[in-house]
Amino acid sequence: MTALSRADASPDVAALLTPEAVRTRCTELLEKAVSDGLPWFRVDLSRLPEAAARVEAEIRRNYPSLDVPFHSRWRHFAFDGNDLWAAMSESHGLSGAERTVAGADLAVVSVLLDAGAGPDWVYRDAATGIELGRSEGLALASLRLFESGALSSDAANPLRVDAAALKALDAATLADVMQAGPDNPLVGVEQRAGLLNRLGAAMEARPATFVRDGTVRPGHLLLQLSERGSVAARDILVALLENLTDIWPSPIRLDGAPLGDVGRHAALVRDDATNGLVPFHKLSQWMSYSLIEPLQWLGTEVTALDGLTGLAEYRNGGLFIDTGVVTLHDPSLASVPHEPTAELIVEWRALTVALLDRVAEAVRTACGRELPLASVLEGGTWSAGRRIAGELRPGGPPPLQIASDATVF
Repeated sequence: MTALSRADASPDVAALLTPEAVRTRCTELLEKAVSDGLPWFRVDLSRLPEAAARVEAEIRRNYPSLDVPFHSRWRHFAFDGNDLWAAMSESHGLSGAERTVAGADLAVVSVLLDAGAGPDWVYRDAATGIELGRSEGLALASLRLFESGALSSDAANPLRVDAAALKALDAATLADVMQAGPDNPLVGVEQRAGLLNRLGAAMEARPATFVRDGTVRPGHLLLQLSERGSVAARDILVALLENLTDIWPSPIRLDGAPLGDVGRHAALVRDDATNGLVPFHKLSQWMSYSLIEPLQWLGTEVTALDGLTGLAEYRNGGLFIDTGVVTLHDPSLASVPHEPTAELIVEWRALTVALLDRVAEAVRTACGRELPLASVLEGGTWSAGRRIAGELRPGGPPPLQIASDATVF
Protein backbone atom coordinates (compact mmCIF):
# COMPACT_ATOMS: atom_id res chain seq x y z
CA MET A 1 0.00 0.00 0.00
CA THR A 2 1.22 3.46 -0.86
CA ALA A 3 0.65 5.85 2.01
CA LEU A 4 -0.32 9.32 0.86
CA SER A 5 1.03 12.31 2.76
CA ARG A 6 0.33 15.98 2.25
CA ALA A 7 4.05 16.61 2.14
CA ASP A 8 4.58 14.46 -0.93
CA ALA A 9 1.13 14.74 -2.54
CA SER A 10 0.93 16.85 -5.68
CA PRO A 11 -0.82 20.24 -5.32
CA ASP A 12 -3.69 18.88 -7.40
CA VAL A 13 -4.25 15.99 -4.99
CA ALA A 14 -3.80 18.07 -1.86
CA ALA A 15 -6.28 20.66 -3.09
CA LEU A 16 -9.08 18.08 -3.21
CA LEU A 17 -8.43 16.76 0.29
CA THR A 18 -10.04 19.70 2.09
CA PRO A 19 -13.56 20.76 3.07
CA GLU A 20 -12.93 24.04 1.25
CA ALA A 21 -12.71 22.13 -2.02
CA VAL A 22 -15.97 20.35 -1.23
CA ARG A 23 -17.82 23.59 -0.52
CA THR A 24 -16.35 25.58 -3.42
CA ARG A 25 -16.98 22.99 -6.10
CA CYS A 26 -20.45 22.02 -4.89
CA THR A 27 -21.46 25.68 -4.69
CA GLU A 28 -20.24 26.20 -8.24
CA LEU A 29 -22.56 23.45 -9.46
CA LEU A 30 -25.46 24.91 -7.48
CA GLU A 31 -24.94 28.27 -9.17
CA LYS A 32 -25.11 26.56 -12.55
CA ALA A 33 -28.26 24.70 -11.53
CA VAL A 34 -30.03 27.89 -10.44
CA SER A 35 -29.65 29.18 -14.00
CA ASP A 36 -30.83 25.78 -15.32
CA GLY A 37 -27.35 24.94 -16.57
CA LEU A 38 -26.99 21.35 -15.36
CA PRO A 39 -27.96 18.22 -17.29
CA TRP A 40 -29.85 16.25 -14.66
CA PHE A 41 -31.57 18.57 -12.20
CA ARG A 42 -33.06 22.03 -11.98
CA VAL A 43 -33.15 24.05 -8.76
CA ASP A 44 -36.04 26.26 -7.66
CA LEU A 45 -34.86 28.44 -4.76
CA SER A 46 -38.41 29.70 -4.23
CA ARG A 47 -39.08 26.30 -2.64
CA LEU A 48 -36.18 26.61 -0.20
CA PRO A 49 -38.30 28.28 2.53
CA GLU A 50 -40.45 25.14 2.71
CA ALA A 51 -37.38 22.97 3.25
CA ALA A 52 -36.05 25.40 5.86
CA ALA A 53 -39.43 25.50 7.63
CA ARG A 54 -39.45 21.72 7.86
CA VAL A 55 -35.96 21.74 9.35
CA GLU A 56 -36.91 24.45 11.85
CA ALA A 57 -40.01 22.46 12.86
CA GLU A 58 -37.88 19.36 13.30
CA ILE A 59 -35.42 21.24 15.50
CA ARG A 60 -38.19 22.68 17.67
CA ARG A 61 -39.82 19.26 17.93
CA ASN A 62 -36.60 17.46 18.87
CA TYR A 63 -34.93 20.24 20.88
CA PRO A 64 -37.54 22.72 22.19
CA SER A 65 -34.90 24.71 24.07
CA LEU A 66 -32.91 25.06 20.82
CA ASP A 67 -29.93 23.61 22.67
CA VAL A 68 -29.02 21.29 19.81
CA PRO A 69 -26.02 18.95 20.05
CA PHE A 70 -23.68 18.27 17.18
CA HIS A 71 -24.52 15.81 14.44
CA SER A 72 -22.38 12.82 15.33
CA ARG A 73 -22.40 9.09 15.91
CA TRP A 74 -22.73 9.67 19.66
CA ARG A 75 -26.40 10.56 19.29
CA HIS A 76 -27.02 7.01 18.02
CA PHE A 77 -25.63 5.35 21.14
CA ALA A 78 -28.32 6.81 23.43
CA PHE A 79 -31.85 5.42 23.67
CA ASP A 80 -34.64 6.88 25.81
CA GLY A 81 -32.11 8.74 27.93
CA ASN A 82 -29.92 5.67 28.36
CA ASP A 83 -26.39 6.40 27.06
CA LEU A 84 -24.98 2.97 26.28
CA TRP A 85 -21.47 4.26 25.56
CA ALA A 86 -21.31 6.23 28.81
CA ALA A 87 -22.42 3.19 30.79
CA MET A 88 -19.97 0.92 28.97
CA SER A 89 -16.97 3.21 29.40
CA GLU A 90 -17.81 3.79 33.06
CA SER A 91 -18.18 0.08 33.78
CA HIS A 92 -14.71 -0.51 32.32
CA GLY A 93 -13.20 2.38 34.28
CA LEU A 94 -12.25 4.42 31.22
CA SER A 95 -11.29 8.04 31.86
CA GLY A 96 -9.06 10.81 30.53
CA ALA A 97 -6.93 10.02 27.50
CA GLU A 98 -7.85 6.35 27.71
CA ARG A 99 -11.54 7.20 27.32
CA THR A 100 -10.85 9.56 24.42
CA VAL A 101 -8.78 6.99 22.54
CA ALA A 102 -11.34 4.23 23.12
CA GLY A 103 -14.17 6.55 22.10
CA ALA A 104 -12.34 7.55 18.93
CA ASP A 105 -11.66 3.87 18.17
CA LEU A 106 -15.39 3.21 18.41
CA ALA A 107 -16.40 6.30 16.40
CA VAL A 108 -14.05 5.51 13.52
CA VAL A 109 -15.22 1.92 13.16
CA SER A 110 -18.89 2.78 13.66
CA VAL A 111 -18.78 5.47 10.98
CA LEU A 112 -17.01 3.16 8.54
CA LEU A 113 -19.81 0.65 9.04
CA ASP A 114 -22.46 3.35 8.61
CA ALA A 115 -23.35 3.09 4.95
CA GLY A 116 -26.80 2.18 3.65
CA ALA A 117 -27.95 -1.02 5.33
CA GLY A 118 -30.76 -1.70 2.90
CA PRO A 119 -34.49 -1.67 3.70
CA ASP A 120 -34.83 -5.16 5.19
CA TRP A 121 -31.98 -5.51 7.70
CA VAL A 122 -32.78 -5.20 11.42
CA TYR A 123 -30.50 -5.47 14.46
CA ARG A 124 -32.06 -7.01 17.57
CA ASP A 125 -30.17 -6.10 20.72
CA ALA A 126 -30.37 -8.83 23.33
CA ALA A 127 -29.25 -6.58 26.20
CA THR A 128 -31.92 -3.92 25.75
CA GLY A 129 -34.58 -5.56 23.60
CA ILE A 130 -34.23 -2.73 21.08
CA GLU A 131 -34.83 -3.57 17.40
CA LEU A 132 -33.54 -1.08 14.85
CA GLY A 133 -32.64 -0.92 11.17
CA ARG A 134 -30.78 1.54 8.99
CA SER A 135 -28.25 3.94 10.54
CA GLU A 136 -29.40 3.56 14.16
CA GLY A 137 -29.31 -0.22 13.89
CA LEU A 138 -25.82 -0.08 12.42
CA ALA A 139 -24.74 2.16 15.30
CA LEU A 140 -26.03 -0.27 17.92
CA ALA A 141 -24.55 -3.26 16.11
CA SER A 142 -21.16 -1.52 15.85
CA LEU A 143 -21.26 -0.70 19.55
CA ARG A 144 -21.82 -4.38 20.36
CA LEU A 145 -19.07 -5.36 17.91
CA PHE A 146 -16.72 -3.03 19.76
CA GLU A 147 -17.87 -4.29 23.17
CA SER A 148 -17.34 -7.92 22.14
CA GLY A 149 -13.58 -7.48 21.88
CA ALA A 150 -13.57 -8.73 18.28
CA LEU A 151 -11.67 -5.59 17.24
CA SER A 152 -8.98 -5.94 19.90
CA SER A 153 -6.06 -8.36 19.82
CA ASP A 154 -5.72 -8.10 23.61
CA ALA A 155 -8.33 -10.24 25.38
CA ALA A 156 -7.70 -8.36 28.62
CA ASN A 157 -8.51 -5.04 26.94
CA PRO A 158 -11.66 -5.54 24.84
CA LEU A 159 -12.71 -1.91 24.49
CA ARG A 160 -10.21 -0.97 21.86
CA VAL A 161 -9.59 -1.25 18.13
CA ASP A 162 -6.16 -2.23 16.89
CA ALA A 163 -4.62 -2.91 13.50
CA ALA A 164 -3.91 -6.58 14.07
CA ALA A 165 -7.52 -7.40 14.94
CA LEU A 166 -8.86 -5.29 12.07
CA LYS A 167 -6.67 -7.04 9.52
CA ALA A 168 -7.78 -10.43 10.84
CA LEU A 169 -11.51 -9.62 10.76
CA ASP A 170 -13.40 -11.59 8.13
CA ALA A 171 -16.80 -11.02 6.58
CA ALA A 172 -18.30 -14.09 8.27
CA THR A 173 -17.41 -12.79 11.73
CA LEU A 174 -18.77 -9.36 10.90
CA ALA A 175 -21.97 -10.84 9.50
CA ASP A 176 -22.43 -12.92 12.64
CA VAL A 177 -22.10 -9.93 14.98
CA MET A 178 -24.28 -7.78 12.73
CA GLN A 179 -26.90 -10.59 12.60
CA ALA A 180 -26.77 -10.52 8.80
CA GLY A 181 -27.84 -13.47 6.71
CA PRO A 182 -30.30 -14.66 4.07
CA ASP A 183 -33.27 -13.89 6.32
CA ASN A 184 -31.82 -10.56 7.48
CA PRO A 185 -29.90 -9.18 4.48
CA LEU A 186 -27.36 -6.42 5.11
CA VAL A 187 -26.00 -4.63 2.06
CA GLY A 188 -22.26 -4.93 1.48
CA VAL A 189 -21.01 -7.14 4.33
CA GLU A 190 -17.89 -8.05 2.34
CA GLN A 191 -17.24 -4.40 1.50
CA ARG A 192 -17.65 -3.35 5.12
CA ALA A 193 -15.21 -5.99 6.31
CA GLY A 194 -12.81 -4.94 3.55
CA LEU A 195 -12.93 -1.34 4.74
CA LEU A 196 -11.96 -2.41 8.25
CA ASN A 197 -9.18 -4.64 6.91
CA ARG A 198 -7.78 -1.70 4.94
CA LEU A 199 -8.08 0.56 7.99
CA GLY A 200 -5.74 -1.78 9.85
CA ALA A 201 -3.21 -1.77 7.00
CA ALA A 202 -3.42 2.01 6.56
CA MET A 203 -2.69 2.61 10.23
CA GLU A 204 0.32 0.31 10.14
CA ALA A 205 1.63 2.36 7.20
CA ARG A 206 1.42 5.50 9.41
CA PRO A 207 3.27 4.63 12.62
CA ALA A 208 4.02 8.26 13.49
CA THR A 209 0.28 8.92 13.76
CA PHE A 210 -1.21 5.67 14.99
CA VAL A 211 1.40 3.89 17.11
CA ARG A 212 1.65 4.62 20.83
CA ASP A 213 3.03 2.29 23.49
CA GLY A 214 3.46 -0.43 20.89
CA THR A 215 -0.22 -0.49 19.81
CA VAL A 216 -1.69 0.67 16.50
CA ARG A 217 -5.07 2.30 17.14
CA PRO A 218 -7.23 4.83 15.26
CA GLY A 219 -7.84 6.79 18.46
CA HIS A 220 -4.16 7.70 18.65
CA LEU A 221 -4.83 10.26 15.90
CA LEU A 222 -6.70 12.36 18.47
CA LEU A 223 -3.75 12.31 20.86
CA GLN A 224 -1.63 13.73 18.06
CA LEU A 225 -4.21 16.42 17.25
CA SER A 226 -4.70 17.32 20.91
CA GLU A 227 -1.04 18.27 21.22
CA ARG A 228 -1.96 21.48 19.38
CA GLY A 229 -4.17 22.55 22.28
CA SER A 230 -6.78 23.94 19.87
CA VAL A 231 -7.97 22.28 16.68
CA ALA A 232 -10.08 23.71 13.86
CA ALA A 233 -12.79 21.24 12.82
CA ARG A 234 -11.54 21.24 9.23
CA ASP A 235 -8.14 20.05 10.46
CA ILE A 236 -9.75 16.87 11.79
CA LEU A 237 -10.96 16.09 8.28
CA VAL A 238 -7.63 16.99 6.70
CA ALA A 239 -5.83 14.67 9.15
CA LEU A 240 -8.23 11.84 8.35
CA LEU A 241 -7.84 12.34 4.61
CA GLU A 242 -4.06 12.54 4.89
CA ASN A 243 -3.87 9.32 6.85
CA LEU A 244 -6.81 7.16 5.79
CA THR A 245 -7.65 7.96 2.16
CA ASP A 246 -5.94 4.70 1.20
CA ILE A 247 -8.77 2.66 2.69
CA TRP A 248 -11.41 3.78 0.17
CA PRO A 249 -12.03 1.79 -3.01
CA SER A 250 -11.35 4.90 -5.08
CA PRO A 251 -12.21 4.67 -8.78
CA ILE A 252 -10.56 8.07 -9.27
CA ARG A 253 -6.84 8.59 -8.70
CA LEU A 254 -4.42 11.43 -9.36
CA ASP A 255 -0.68 10.77 -9.59
CA GLY A 256 -1.48 7.22 -8.48
CA ALA A 257 -3.03 8.48 -5.23
CA PRO A 258 -6.60 7.48 -4.27
CA LEU A 259 -8.92 10.42 -3.73
CA GLY A 260 -11.65 8.70 -1.75
CA ASP A 261 -15.21 10.01 -2.06
CA VAL A 262 -14.80 12.11 -5.21
CA GLY A 263 -17.04 12.11 -8.28
CA ARG A 264 -16.86 13.39 -11.84
CA HIS A 265 -19.08 16.01 -13.43
CA ALA A 266 -18.53 17.57 -16.84
CA ALA A 267 -19.87 20.96 -15.73
CA LEU A 268 -17.08 21.41 -13.18
CA VAL A 269 -14.34 22.85 -15.38
CA ARG A 270 -10.72 23.37 -14.37
CA ASP A 271 -7.58 23.79 -16.43
CA ASP A 272 -5.58 21.25 -14.41
CA ALA A 273 -5.68 17.58 -13.49
CA THR A 274 -8.68 18.16 -11.22
CA ASN A 275 -10.93 19.05 -14.15
CA GLY A 276 -14.38 17.59 -13.61
CA LEU A 277 -13.65 16.35 -10.08
CA VAL A 278 -16.16 17.02 -7.29
CA PRO A 279 -15.06 15.98 -3.77
CA PHE A 280 -17.54 15.05 -1.03
CA HIS A 281 -15.65 13.01 1.60
CA LYS A 282 -19.01 12.16 3.16
CA LEU A 283 -18.03 9.38 5.56
CA SER A 284 -14.77 11.16 6.42
CA GLN A 285 -16.73 14.30 7.33
CA TRP A 286 -19.27 12.24 9.31
CA MET A 287 -16.25 10.78 11.10
CA SER A 288 -14.83 14.26 11.67
CA TYR A 289 -18.07 15.44 13.27
CA SER A 290 -18.04 12.31 15.43
CA LEU A 291 -14.49 12.95 16.66
CA ILE A 292 -15.19 16.48 17.92
CA GLU A 293 -16.63 15.31 21.23
CA PRO A 294 -13.83 12.83 22.08
CA LEU A 295 -11.37 15.67 21.52
CA GLN A 296 -13.40 17.86 23.83
CA TRP A 297 -13.39 15.14 26.51
CA LEU A 298 -9.63 15.53 26.49
CA GLY A 299 -9.94 19.27 27.07
CA THR A 300 -8.98 20.18 23.52
CA GLU A 301 -10.80 23.19 22.10
CA VAL A 302 -12.41 22.53 18.70
CA THR A 303 -12.99 25.74 16.75
CA ALA A 304 -14.55 26.89 13.45
CA LEU A 305 -17.13 24.11 13.37
CA ASP A 306 -18.65 25.43 10.16
CA GLY A 307 -15.39 24.74 8.35
CA LEU A 308 -16.82 21.29 7.67
CA THR A 309 -19.65 20.97 5.16
CA GLY A 310 -23.04 19.34 5.08
CA LEU A 311 -23.13 15.65 4.29
CA ALA A 312 -23.92 14.46 0.78
CA GLU A 313 -26.17 11.55 1.65
CA TYR A 314 -29.67 10.48 0.75
CA ARG A 315 -31.64 11.83 3.73
CA ASN A 316 -30.28 15.35 3.32
CA GLY A 317 -30.53 15.08 -0.46
CA GLY A 318 -34.00 13.60 -0.28
CA LEU A 319 -35.23 16.61 1.69
CA PHE A 320 -34.51 18.88 -1.26
CA ILE A 321 -36.10 16.62 -3.86
CA ASP A 322 -39.16 15.95 -1.73
CA THR A 323 -39.75 19.67 -1.06
CA GLY A 324 -39.36 20.51 -4.75
CA VAL A 325 -36.17 22.54 -4.38
CA VAL A 326 -34.45 20.04 -6.67
CA THR A 327 -36.29 18.32 -9.53
CA LEU A 328 -35.21 15.95 -12.24
CA HIS A 329 -35.33 17.14 -15.83
CA ASP A 330 -36.49 13.60 -16.65
CA PRO A 331 -38.78 12.37 -13.82
CA SER A 332 -38.64 8.80 -15.12
CA LEU A 333 -35.07 8.56 -13.83
CA ALA A 334 -36.44 8.37 -10.29
CA SER A 335 -37.68 4.84 -10.96
CA VAL A 336 -34.37 3.24 -11.97
CA PRO A 337 -31.28 2.55 -9.81
CA HIS A 338 -28.13 4.62 -10.26
CA GLU A 339 -24.55 3.81 -9.34
CA PRO A 340 -22.97 6.15 -6.76
CA THR A 341 -20.44 7.23 -9.40
CA ALA A 342 -23.11 8.21 -11.96
CA GLU A 343 -23.02 11.87 -12.94
CA LEU A 344 -26.69 12.20 -11.95
CA ILE A 345 -25.86 11.13 -8.39
CA VAL A 346 -22.74 13.30 -8.29
CA GLU A 347 -24.89 16.27 -9.31
CA TRP A 348 -27.52 15.48 -6.67
CA ARG A 349 -24.91 15.17 -3.95
CA ALA A 350 -23.21 18.43 -4.92
CA LEU A 351 -26.49 20.32 -4.88
CA THR A 352 -27.24 18.81 -1.47
CA VAL A 353 -24.00 20.07 0.07
CA ALA A 354 -24.43 23.60 -1.25
CA LEU A 355 -28.14 23.81 -0.38
CA LEU A 356 -27.47 22.70 3.20
CA ASP A 357 -25.47 25.89 3.72
CA ARG A 358 -28.43 27.95 2.49
CA VAL A 359 -30.93 26.08 4.65
CA ALA A 360 -28.69 26.54 7.68
CA GLU A 361 -28.70 30.31 7.19
CA ALA A 362 -32.49 30.37 6.91
CA VAL A 363 -32.89 28.19 10.01
CA ARG A 364 -30.56 30.41 12.05
CA THR A 365 -32.66 33.42 11.11
CA ALA A 366 -35.92 31.65 11.95
CA CYS A 367 -34.62 30.36 15.28
CA GLY A 368 -32.85 33.59 16.20
CA ARG A 369 -29.78 31.62 17.18
CA GLU A 370 -26.35 31.09 15.62
CA LEU A 371 -26.62 27.34 15.41
CA PRO A 372 -23.52 25.74 13.91
CA LEU A 373 -24.06 23.68 10.79
CA ALA A 374 -23.34 20.55 12.85
CA SER A 375 -26.41 21.34 14.99
CA VAL A 376 -28.64 22.16 12.02
CA LEU A 377 -27.73 18.78 10.55
CA GLU A 378 -28.54 17.04 13.83
CA GLY A 379 -31.68 18.98 14.63
CA GLY A 380 -32.35 19.04 11.70
CA THR A 381 -31.99 18.27 8.07
CA TRP A 382 -31.39 14.54 8.34
CA SER A 383 -34.51 13.81 10.38
CA ALA A 384 -36.58 16.22 8.25
CA GLY A 385 -35.47 14.29 5.18
CA ARG A 386 -36.49 11.02 6.80
CA ARG A 387 -39.83 12.41 7.95
CA ILE A 388 -40.93 13.73 4.57
CA ALA A 389 -39.76 10.52 2.88
CA GLY A 390 -42.05 8.60 5.23
CA GLU A 391 -44.93 10.91 4.40
CA LEU A 392 -44.51 10.48 0.67
CA ARG A 393 -43.46 6.83 0.23
CA PRO A 394 -44.36 3.68 2.19
CA GLY A 395 -41.37 2.70 4.31
CA GLY A 396 -39.67 6.04 3.66
CA PRO A 397 -37.11 5.11 0.98
CA PRO A 398 -35.16 7.94 -0.69
CA PRO A 399 -36.65 9.61 -3.77
CA LEU A 400 -33.86 8.24 -5.95
CA GLN A 401 -32.67 4.65 -6.11
CA ILE A 402 -28.98 4.24 -5.32
CA ALA A 403 -27.08 1.01 -5.98
CA SER A 404 -25.06 1.38 -2.80
CA ASP A 405 -21.88 -0.63 -2.29
CA ALA A 406 -21.76 0.19 1.46
CA THR A 407 -18.70 2.41 1.10
CA VAL A 408 -20.14 5.82 0.15
CA PHE A 409 -23.72 6.19 1.37
